[in-house]
Amino acid sequence: MKLPAKGKTRDELDQQLKLEAAKDVDWKGGKIWTLVYYAGDDVAEVLGDTFTQYLYTNGLGPTAFKSLQRFESEVIAMTADLLGAPAAGEQPGAIGNMTTGGTESILMALKSARDWARDQMPHIKQPEIVVPITAHPAFDKAAHYLSVKLVPVPIGDDLRVDLAQAEAAITDNTIMVVGSAPNYPYGTIDDIPKLASMALARGILCHVDSCLGGFFLPFMRKLGEPVPRFDFAVPGVTTISADLHKYGYSVRGTSTIMYRSGDLRRYQFHSRADWPGGLYGSPTMTGSRPGAAIAASWALMNYLGEEGYLERVKSTMDTTRKLIAGINAIPGLTVRGEPDMAVLAFGSDDFDCYALSSAMRKREWDLERLQRPKNLHLVITPNHAGVADQFLDDLREASDEVRDQPATESGEPAIYGALESVEDTSNLNDLILGFIDGLTRVDADGS
Repeated sequence: MKLPAKGKTRDELDQQLKLEAAKDVDWKGGKIWTLVYYAGDDVAEVLGDTFTQYLYTNGLGPTAFKSLQRFESEVIAMTADLLGAPAAGEQPGAIGNMTTGGTESILMALKSARDWARDQMPHIKQPEIVVPITAHPAFDKAAHYLSVKLVPVPIGDDLRVDLAQAEAAITDNTIMVVGSAPNYPYGTIDDIPKLASMALARGILCHVDSCLGGFFLPFMRKLGEPVPRFDFAVPGVTTISADLHKYGYSVRGTSTIMYRSGDLRRYQFHSRADWPGGLYGSPTMTGSRPGAAIAASWALMNYLGEEGYLERVKSTMDTTRKLIAGINAIPGLTVRGEPDMAVLAFGSDDFDCYALSSAMRKREWDLERLQRPKNLHLVITPNHAGVADQFLDDLREASDEVRDQPATESGEPAIYGALESVEDTSNLNDLILGFIDGLTRVDADGS
């Protein structure tokens, strides 16, 4: 495909965009249970208007765009308050930066930990981090990029990290222990106080991945829900990642990485003083930073306020409880473990839940598949309150349809972020790489 010799008109573009969008899943209608965190038309309008106003601004230049400097500082301050940081003027405080997503936040936390260890523990030649198997693959990615050894730890029957095995995995080379609040597959929160205590006793770091829960769990607690401590109120927790573009309801490409102290955050930065282009300094991975995303997040947090978040969290948890009760009432289906918030897995020991997801797809529901073991996955948002009853009716009907089909062990994989499966599993790494490669290819027919 070549660049068109002549540009399209706005009407032509709008028509083609509508045709292409029609191929996507019905996310606005609540038919998808992953990837999208829609919080209402009013929220979308605030985000869209602010994003447009700040479309060309660049977070690389805080002296040119003083508004962005203020917006990011205030977003970070509000996030620190939500995550249990001490009140203003107290020590130690909490500080951080906005990033382009949870993966970058995790990468920055690990980069800071590695460089901190180089300074504080120079005897370590091969740094290690201890990570539950349910932790996000972004930790594997970051460890690969930064030449850090990742030590996986199994989970217990409660679908939380096995604490005894986590402690046993810590060696003289360990620089950081990781816990999730909650983990993505099962929505369960690891025992952060115990993990942080292990780290504190050994003088190493403890990261809490709260990309999912960072902007949800604090409001659950304010509603009187029994939320275990996972944040800076826990001694020993040194860094927390929390995504604004998940339950913060902001635009895609916005997350936060938070530090207990500014001294630790300095290891995140990169600088160069002798470049002919001038003094160069960058707080995160990116150079140019999307100012529109920073401004939109600030605008949304101020628009919703505590009241707006509380309303959405309450509605979402009401829907979650309805879904858990409804799923458990369907013969053969079980919600796995006891989810701590609005993220859960469910499956069957009687029939193939992948066949169930295919049957639900025929009913225009898109369910994410988990693996090892096979389960299906729900991320519940405010957008699902109006469709929960219909979903449960269809799920009951689809379960009856596939119940007599024998469970299979076909090896059919579940691909994170993808709603369709593939049959050829002879080489899973090649399969994954081919899938990624295919995302940027356009065939001759335009597909």
